[in-house]
Amino acid sequence: MIVWLNGAFGAGKTTAAYELLDLLPGSTLYDPEVIGAELRWMLPKERLAQITDFQDLRSWRRLVVDTAAALLNEVPGPLITPMTLLRREYRDEMFGAFAARRIPVRHLLLHAEEAVLRERIDTRAAADGGATRSWCLSHLGPYREALPWITAEAHTIDTTHLTPRGTARRLAEVISAGEGAVDIVQTPEPTAETVAAGILLFDDRDRVLLVDPTYKPGWEFPGGVVEQGEAPSAAGLREVFEELGLRLAGEGGLALLVVDWEPPHPPGFGGMRLLFDGGRLAAGEAAALLLPSAELRGWRFVTEEEAAELLPPVRLERLRCALRARRAGHPLYLEGGVPTGATGSGRLLR
Repeated sequence: MIVWLNGAFGAGKTTAAYELLDLLPGSTLYDPEVIGAELRWMLPKERLAQITDFQDLRSWRRLVVDTAAALLNEVPGPLITPMTLLRREYRDEMFGAFAARRIPVRHLLLHAEEAVLRERIDTRAAADGGATRSWCLSHLGPYREALPWITAEAHTIDTTHLTPRGTARRLAEVISAGEGAVDIVQTPEPTAETVAAGILLFDDRDRVLLVDPTYKPGWEFPGGVVEQGEAPSAAGLREVFEELGLRLAGEGGLALLVVDWEPPHPPGFGGMRLLFDGGRLAAGEAAALLLPSAELRGWRFVTEEEAAELLPPVRLERLRCALRARRAGHPLYLEGGVPTGATGSGRLLR
């Protein structure tokens, strides 16, 4: 198990983590800062110049998960992880990867009033010559902005008037009570190329439905991986029902919009990605959509312009090609999100 202690700089995460070691038998301190320091030593300065925080490194986020899994083969756990985590997409990526490895996570927020945080930061700066003061203060604004999503998920402990030992005792109590458990779908990581089928659903204004998964960053189309022996269109229909509680007819067959070959980008294996036209939803159908909390946290109908703010680049290009294919009445073949053909206008599938 991972006990993830979130919170702003000055909330007392690290001091409480050391105290918590005495209260949780078999626990081990796991500090991802060490991984960040090693990456700073190994990566070329040109790459480091492109980021402001090591959390922005995809390698750091993956290594945090892989290292935790390796440590749990050596020690009984839990791993106590004091680490500020303010970007929700990074939370989705890492916690989803933990879930894929069947590693449960307890997400606990140590919160303190901002005046107290500033006082603690100043005290620490006096001890280290002020080396960290600007860095810590610069994260108070992002922390305030992140509080709504963190408090909606994590169990919050107010450390404003608690000593480190008192905080640790409170942590031990809530962990024993099962608080902070992250309810997230356990989707195993692929071990080879996959075929995935998505279904585009529209409202009466021709806006497309996107969903927000809890287990990976970025918004997505309803759908999922095709199981062995399953037809892609049937897989899309199954996933729409499992994710949204919507049973599409599909008797006449879904119209194919896009076939996109996604090349492997290690550690990803790539594969074939298909998008089908699921048609328009009536207002009553949209109002009845359900959300399994372990898999999806939200859905919305968006225009193509709004989708550009939510979708990762490859999925956005896939959507744009699908909308073009829908208007033309013929599916398009893509490779890596790029339409093929001598003119770059896309190859029609007939």
